[in-house]
Amino acid sequence: MSDAEFFFDPVCPWAWITSRWVKEVQSLRPYEVSWKFISLRIINEARGYGPNSQYEQIHNVGLRSLRVASAARAHGGNPAVDAFYSRLGNAIHKEGNREMLVGSPTEFISRVLSEAGLPADLASALDETTHDDLIRHETETALERTGRDVGTPIITFSPNTPQAASLFGPVVSRIPRGDEAVKLWDAVVTIAGSGVAEIKRSLRAAPQFD
Repeated sequence: MSDAEFFFDPVCPWAWITSRWVKEVQSLRPYEVSWKFISLRIINEARGYGPNSQYEQIHNVGLRSLRVASAARAHGGNPAVDAFYSRLGNAIHKEGNREMLVGSPTEFISRVLSEAGLPADLASALDETTHDDLIRHETETALERTGRDVGTPIITFSPNTPQAASLFGPVVSRIPRGDEAVKLWDAVVTIAGSGVAEIKRSLRAAPQFD
């Protein structure tokens, strides 16, 4: 049983930063994290996109990347999803290769898979819509836990227990490290279980991926 479930769309930079915070906490405490899927493309179906929307383009490729993550899970379970998301996130956020993901997804994802220690032919899942039912189900599960007026990431703490609590975020502009990471984790767990509906302020800085 996992200690937390982390719902991500790989193209969201804020989810990526939060996921690296979770990985930092994992390196300091014995937490098991289950990596789950939430699609910004599916979330925005009802809202729609404006003409020539750059968000629609990147959200579409996010859904296609989640299909590959689903294929990776079928191949190697949760560790394979972790490895794929870690390498893909580094490639598109930290290394700045988002345009390659959009422009040459099969070539790019094949390389990412190989670098993650996974079979490159899993890239064929980019166009396999058979994965969409699972992605849609996990997206809906996440939104049922938090309400629908949110984005990514969503974290569930202590899933499948009476203490289970979920929230959107935290959205942070840089990756907390060391003691700061653990203190934030404890604070967020407390807030998630407290019944607080919203704590918010405007973003203060651009995303920092280091």
